[in-house]
Amino acid sequence: MTKSTPKNFGLIGAAGYVAPRHMKAIRDTGNRLVAALDPKDSVGVLDSYSFDVSFFTEFERFDRHAEKLRRMGEEHRLHYISIASPNYLHDAHCRFALRIGADAICEKPLVLNPWNVDALQEIEQETGQRIYNVLQLRLHPSIQALKKQVEAAPAGKHFNVDLTYITSRGPWYFTSWKGDIHKSGGVATNIGVHFFDALLWIFGPCMKSTVSVREEKRMKGHLELERASVSWHLSVDRSELPAEAIGTTTWRSLTLDGEKFEFSDGFNDLHTAIYSDILQGGGFGLKDSRAAIELVQQIRTQ
Repeated sequence: MTKSTPKNFGLIGAAGYVAPRHMKAIRDTGNRLVAALDPKDSVGVLDSYSFDVSFFTEFERFDRHAEKLRRMGEEHRLHYISIASPNYLHDAHCRFALRIGADAICEKPLVLNPWNVDALQEIEQETGQRIYNVLQLRLHPSIQALKKQVEAAPAGKHFNVDLTYITSRGPWYFTSWKGDIHKSGGVATNIGVHFFDALLWIFGPCMKSTVSVREEKRMKGHLELERASVSWHLSVDRSELPAEAIGTTTWRSLTLDGEKFEFSDGFNDLHTAIYSDILQGGGFGLKDSRAAIELVQQIRTQ
């Protein structure tokens, strides 16, 4: 295949909240979504992106179809599997991708526990395929600018950071797998892992972590990073939205040494940016994902 030839994608978790961002990224990078899987069949959104997607509600039939495509040769095989399934299934679906000769592009968190990363590294080595994690905040222009600002600061400079992320969720959230800490990892993992990854990427490794509030809907804590002291607050309770958030359902706030750092916009096309980066030979792999996975696992169990 030539470099410009469209790649074939499979999508696991096609009925999920984040799946349309993957569908859009596949289309907008000039590639083809040819197969999709979800136990739920409310996937009419597929027609907004392609009328030629083979859809399955059973993994075994999806597996059979993927194997058939593999045997049909390079033009037909699945080159990538995009994974937007529940968090606790990510590592299994990554293994499936690699075993059929595809690379995996997996939603956050890549896995729930650090030892799962070790197992996936072994399979990467065995198969020669790659696993990429959607760490999209690393491609957010404002986050990249903040990283450059920190890198340009004097070597001994230590920053004070305050992070608040409140995203409203109704009762459905706690009835679904997202409300089960064993399946989602809980609030800090499910909605916080991207922010923790960005903080570690910018300010360096974590020296100490403490949790001051641990509830089903919200958590608060403190991190001592190499170059920053971080107070964080994560919540899915809309009653915690500040007055400034009237008319919205989500609030993101980050202050750096008491000054507000603006990064509310620019989230819409980050998945497409991630896909473009991967297809051009970049992407964030297992090594990149490890530090945040170790941190959220510590937060969850400490």
